[in-house]
Amino acid sequence: MRVRTAASKSAKTRAAVWTAALFLPLAIAHSQGVIIPAPAHHTPLAGAFALSGTTQILVPKADADAAFAAHYLSDLWQLSNHINLSIIEKAPATPGIRFARSDGLPPEGYRLTVHPKSITVEASTGSGLFYGAMSLWQLLPAGASAAAIPAQRIDDAPRFAWRGLMLDSSRHFQSAAFVRSMIDWMARHKLNVLHWHLTDDQGWRVQIRRYPKLTSVGSWRDEHSYGGFYTQAEIKDIVSYAAERYINIVPEIDMPGHATAAIAAYPELGVGTEPLKVTSAWGVYTHLFNLEPSTFTFLDNVLDELMELFPSRYIHIGGDEAVKNEWNASPQIQARARELNIDSAGALQAYFTQRMGAYLKVHGRTLVGWDEILVPGLDKSAVVMSWRGVAGAADAARAGNDTVLSPQPMLYLDHRQSALAGEPPGRLDPSTTRGVYEFEAIDPKLDSAAVRHVLGIQANIWTEHINSEKRVEWMAWPRGTALAEVAWSKERNWPDFAQRLAGMFSRYQSLDLNYADSVFGIESRASAISGGARLTLANTNEAAGLATEIRYGIDRDPDLSTRRYLEPVDVEFGHELRAATFLAGKQVSRIWRQPVDVHTAVRHFSNDLKLCSDNVGLLLEPPDGERPIALDIMNPCWIEPRVNLTHGASIDARVAPLPFRYELVDDIKKVRYGDAKSTFGELEVHPDSCASAPIAVIPIPAPGSSELPRKRLPAMAGEHNLCLRFARPKLDPMWGLEWVEITE
Repeated sequence: MRVRTAASKSAKTRAAVWTAALFLPLAIAHSQGVIIPAPAHHTPLAGAFALSGTTQILVPKADADAAFAAHYLSDLWQLSNHINLSIIEKAPATPGIRFARSDGLPPEGYRLTVHPKSITVEASTGSGLFYGAMSLWQLLPAGASAAAIPAQRIDDAPRFAWRGLMLDSSRHFQSAAFVRSMIDWMARHKLNVLHWHLTDDQGWRVQIRRYPKLTSVGSWRDEHSYGGFYTQAEIKDIVSYAAERYINIVPEIDMPGHATAAIAAYPELGVGTEPLKVTSAWGVYTHLFNLEPSTFTFLDNVLDELMELFPSRYIHIGGDEAVKNEWNASPQIQARARELNIDSAGALQAYFTQRMGAYLKVHGRTLVGWDEILVPGLDKSAVVMSWRGVAGAADAARAGNDTVLSPQPMLYLDHRQSALAGEPPGRLDPSTTRGVYEFEAIDPKLDSAAVRHVLGIQANIWTEHINSEKRVEWMAWPRGTALAEVAWSKERNWPDFAQRLAGMFSRYQSLDLNYADSVFGIESRASAISGGARLTLANTNEAAGLATEIRYGIDRDPDLSTRRYLEPVDVEFGHELRAATFLAGKQVSRIWRQPVDVHTAVRHFSNDLKLCSDNVGLLLEPPDGERPIALDIMNPCWIEPRVNLTHGASIDARVAPLPFRYELVDDIKKVRYGDAKSTFGELEVHPDSCASAPIAVIPIPAPGSSELPRKRLPAMAGEHNLCLRFARPKLDPMWGLEWVEITE
């Protein structure tokens, strides 16, 4: 038997070409602090076990769970350590590893004992054996084919029963192979719930046999050029794959809102009379399912097929952001409300939720919804997923409903994870790995009865701005690693976790995971000197308290032999500064590079600048720019601070058109446009306040990305904060500032 593993066996050959190869000891694994998530109890013992390619793994006869855990462990070691161990069902002739059942251990718990002559993984359940194997995997340093593993005993069990990630496959579709890969990475971190977001305004992703248009129409947008869906056969395979790894998949079919794709396929489900298309825009739509009996029959039938595919006790029905404009304006809906003796749109949604919850309950399933479902009358069996902060979870727990904490922005992984220049597009406010790690799920004000209703925590990977599978990996890890420890371990210590994370990075490298290294990333600031630039470097705030050091080279890659950064570095034009972060003698970041030219000290990119406002801050990808553009889509405006205008100055800038594909409901009225005086709009420069009269107005010469003609700014006494904002002729496109250079 060989375990199906989504990671490619060729990953071991890719390690050699990774730019930031990690230098790891091959002899002794200091295991008191190498495991993520951190075990509950760890006891050092005398001696060490010598693990090598001749070590054998013993599994009990006819124990399929133990055999799976053993094979999965062996496959992982083969990928991360290039070691292939044999698995047997009889007593080994040499010291080995043994999997065994042991009654009395917690359902997901395990005991891992390392003696000089043997290693034993014990558990009462298959999941416990699997999690013990995942801890044992980490005791062998990545890259080592042999090691002396210190003797020790680990007794471990999780803090929370719900340890989840949500994957949004509606906004951007991922392949079935990638979903399996995500399941593997979750399992390696002892996460056990994949909340799978399968429908939304931008696409319907699950095949429903009874309603074929849901996929033939609802899964495609832009005239069927972009999209996709999972066949029922693919879903069954993925569900089985996850179950083998002790992961429960909770499907989400969004209702009554986020329903555009379904209504586009079957217009009779909606409220309006105009036909809809599957949308390519993001935001909050007003299209809701109607309340006709035929629509509930449709939803019941969809749930029937969904329950055939997903054995999960929990079925998620969404329930969030259901803007009631269409319901309030529809005579048909208002007549239906009178029939039901319901006097408000909010009460109509409560009726909708109760109707769907009752149907699921009859079929032995439990409704899960976002915290908007928490209204008087909600059935006590419903689970409330708190996303609008943590208050919803506390209220649900006090009301007697089970709850899962998943608050934005901290556990929303579509937020960028640092302010570093290399971060991909996403929501602008950072959600850092350290911030995720320091999140506390239990409100200290809850009494013990309410605390029992807190099932656990979950991070959400919304994909509006994550358009590739590699970006999903970057946004998910290592913040998902931090989440795993918060969900599993009762005690937490950030410096200790960061040390263990550095070791985990080497495993990610060996398994070809496109993880973010922002925790150890390098920030820079440049100032002008004659013939070059002076570069000031620092680690991000996440590295505060850690014994990190930055090493650098000019026109060469840094390593332990290159200089340690202690003071700003002067670099001449035409040369490149390269730097990396090191921790305990190991390189823990990818190589940061800064070519130096005449622009280095004076060019400021949009995410170097402060935004004028903070309404809907996003990091967006321009059509052909150097890096994502940071802006507030409701007010594209930036502040260039402390510009000395005593002798005047010159301004150069590059701008890019960005499609305005956002549904803001009534907030769209707050977006300023229609004030342009030229064909494509202008960049305005205002001193000290955006409300002041502009001191320069620079017309945009062409509809595409372009460098604006240089403009001379007038002399004004002293320093001024300059407001840079656009006037534009229409809503779409909006203009983004790629970079600006102001030379005094």
